[in-house]
Amino acid sequence: MRWNGNSKGISVMTSVWMRTPTAASLALSLVASVLGQTSNIDLSTIPPRDTVQLTIYNSEDLTLVRETRRVTFKPGMNPLQFSWANTLIDPSSVELRFRTHADALELVDTVFPHDKPQMLYWNVRSAFDGDAEVEISYFTSGISWNADYVLITDAAEERMRVESYVTIRNHSGEDYADAEIRLVVGTINLVEKIAELARRGIISWMDADAASRPMTELLGGGRQIRIGVVVDALGRADEARERKEIVKEGLSEYFLYTIEGTETVPNGWAKRIVSFDATQVPFAIKYRYRPQEYGDYLARIFLLRNDEKSKLGTTPLPDGIVRVFRENTDSTLSFVMQVSTPYIPIGQEIVLNTGADPEVLHELVRLRTWRDKFWFKRQGFDLYYSPEEGHRIEVRDTLAGWQEHRLFADRIRNYRNKPVEVEIRRAFDGDVSFSSSLAPTLQDYRTVQFSTVIAAGEKRDLKYHVLMRMGHLAKQNRVELSAGE
Repeated sequence: MRWNGNSKGISVMTSVWMRTPTAASLALSLVASVLGQTSNIDLSTIPPRDTVQLTIYNSEDLTLVRETRRVTFKPGMNPLQFSWANTLIDPSSVELRFRTHADALELVDTVFPHDKPQMLYWNVRSAFDGDAEVEISYFTSGISWNADYVLITDAAEERMRVESYVTIRNHSGEDYADAEIRLVVGTINLVEKIAELARRGIISWMDADAASRPMTELLGGGRQIRIGVVVDALGRADEARERKEIVKEGLSEYFLYTIEGTETVPNGWAKRIVSFDATQVPFAIKYRYRPQEYGDYLARIFLLRNDEKSKLGTTPLPDGIVRVFRENTDSTLSFVMQVSTPYIPIGQEIVLNTGADPEVLHELVRLRTWRDKFWFKRQGFDLYYSPEEGHRIEVRDTLAGWQEHRLFADRIRNYRNKPVEVEIRRAFDGDVSFSSSLAPTLQDYRTVQFSTVIAAGEKRDLKYHVLMRMGHLAKQNRVELSAGE
């Protein structure tokens, strides 16, 4: 006689082997006798999975699964069978807890049958006859999530709508129906991958009393994980389960998102879920020339900030793909750009480079170059004699230093029907004096920044003078600002 059930319920029955309809079988069954013995009992009610919670980390292939079921116990020893065949569950992480009647139930030991490498038995001694709620938790791989964003600007490009989505993919080998989904943003210190642990099966150091040891110990022996965060997340499950919006909590360097309601994610499927939808989000447009960051062109930059004032909430934004569209006057949409964005903390500016703008042209023009303050170094004397001239002395000097002047203009032509704000950064090597009427500032010891507003239809030269001290006149490698010209 054997008893078995699938991940959506527990079956207790006599002389019947039940197969799950899916390839991934998570079997949990209540057996009326100790391992290897049989006895007749009446057919019991099949208990369904009451709740299931998935805590998915995006920095590692790691998901913490926590599920509860109601199981009928008989006085005496009650073996519970757990199978992870055809799944990516880490067997060393499986843990059983009693949520009710904990004082009347005792987990005596855990048995790993040698002929069933993807199965274990928990032997539970019960002091009562009736139902109890049990909780099973474990790590699995094969479940992942990623974020993406859709930004739609209005025709005037002054406000935008920000739509955030989360896509969950399940390739763990197990179906998860009506699951509460929690997403963790952060970096996990995980030495061994869960998928590798699942392929290995039970490892040799797990013994009969392993089931009574906490998950933190079972992950020892080279399995390093920031388990404190995981335990913290487990402790907050009951609090978050009743919430009907995306709840976002800070956990040290991690951030936890709880998606509203429950979702069903079958094995092999993906589901895209709305995270948030913000309207009338303010943003600014600047034209930046920063060759080291964007390349050698004038980049058109969308700037917004991740804060409450911008209607984006008070939580970090996960890294993901951003797609930007512009709403036209006829209510159609024009695609602007697609870019990957990194993790964005609370309060940080969001910078989106939309590329070069064909209606705002930029070129560097050298207007004039000259040199002065030549400094010569005397090398010696040469004595010459000729009958015609007699004795003649020539002095040998070499050019050892000078000043080089360069007058530049960043020429901007704005063919748009509204003003544009332009910001230029220029880096110089050597001992340089920079002067301009554009109110320049130093970004670092060798980089100068200046900015201005170019009116609609205007062409303007942003002029500046660069004095470079050459040779022995150069004292140090830096840029200094001097009075504007």
